[in-house]
Amino acid sequence: MGLEEEIEALREEISNTPYNKSTESHIGRLKAKLAEKKEKLENQSSAGGGHGYAVEKTGDATVAFVGFPSVGKSTLLNALTAADSEVGAYEFTTLDVNPGMLQYRGANIQLLDVPGLIEGAAHGRGGGREVLSVVRAADLAVFVLSVFEIDQYERLKAELYENKIRLDEEPPSISVSKKGMGGIKVTSSVEQEMSEDVIKEVLRERGYVNADVTLRENLDIDRLIDGIMDNRVYIPSMVTVNKVDLIDPEYAETVRERLRAHDIAPADAVFISAEEEKGLESLKESIWSNLGLMRIYMDKPGRGIDYDEPLVLPEGSTVADACEKLGGDFEQRFRFARVSGPSAKHDEQQVGTEHVLADEDVLRLVLRK
Repeated sequence: MGLEEEIEALREEISNTPYNKSTESHIGRLKAKLAEKKEKLENQSSAGGGHGYAVEKTGDATVAFVGFPSVGKSTLLNALTAADSEVGAYEFTTLDVNPGMLQYRGANIQLLDVPGLIEGAAHGRGGGREVLSVVRAADLAVFVLSVFEIDQYERLKAELYENKIRLDEEPPSISVSKKGMGGIKVTSSVEQEMSEDVIKEVLRERGYVNADVTLRENLDIDRLIDGIMDNRVYIPSMVTVNKVDLIDPEYAETVRERLRAHDIAPADAVFISAEEEKGLESLKESIWSNLGLMRIYMDKPGRGIDYDEPLVLPEGSTVADACEKLGGDFEQRFRFARVSGPSAKHDEQQVGTEHVLADEDVLRLVLRK
């Protein structure tokens, strides 16, 4: 039996095994084994080479448009940027990853129109693994749904999940340290619904014999495996619904009901027509908000404050982060900084590298000569 057959057999056994306390350890072992087999298959596929979709990340952030074929991703990219993505009213018009640059609020946001996913992409169909690898490297995934096919959302999420992409989640708070002897010791700062035996079974299946395990949140089996595997990526996501120009007003409530059925609040989705270029300003604003970026205006010696080309950083960044992004020898020559704006107690506040900046702060660096 080959790896693919073994993986299918494990999936089938997991789906056919009722979940309860008596089967919890068994399911834990199966899921850990499944994760290991999938990783082995992916490694074999990578070693075999093949056409990839490597895209150099540029700009201040990268956004991947995710959707099945013919939902209008290429038209949307063209409407938002100066890119020229091939567009046609048939499937698979996007044959490679098409990048474009959205300039918004002084930031350069790279938009990637990845080839339309098809069912089974995570298992390699239609070059799906290469496509999904582009999404893994993005800072934000934007689900592009046709107003007529809202149900595609769950299938898209499943494909991303299968490719180790975790949406709108934080990484599991778990640490595992191997040791020479003493077996597996589990320490948890919160009460666990899983039994300690189940946790140990999963760890043993992953090859741990002696280890100290610390859990800082209540984990289920899937989150436990994610934390142990340590090869998942965690990115935010949002939903935009395209082709709204093609529906009658009375159909709008049906669309909202379908969104709610997939736990998407209609108010959180952005309704657009890429063809008619409607709703695009709201989409830009939502992309900006979900990326969590902020603008820092640099007060440059002899030139004043540069409001045209701000330094764009993730929210929560410090003066040290600003120095790092500026590059050069700013970190080595740093003496102190002057900050005016939302994060400052007063104008021209003197701060050190640990000071946390806020959107639209004005920053002046004072450096050693």
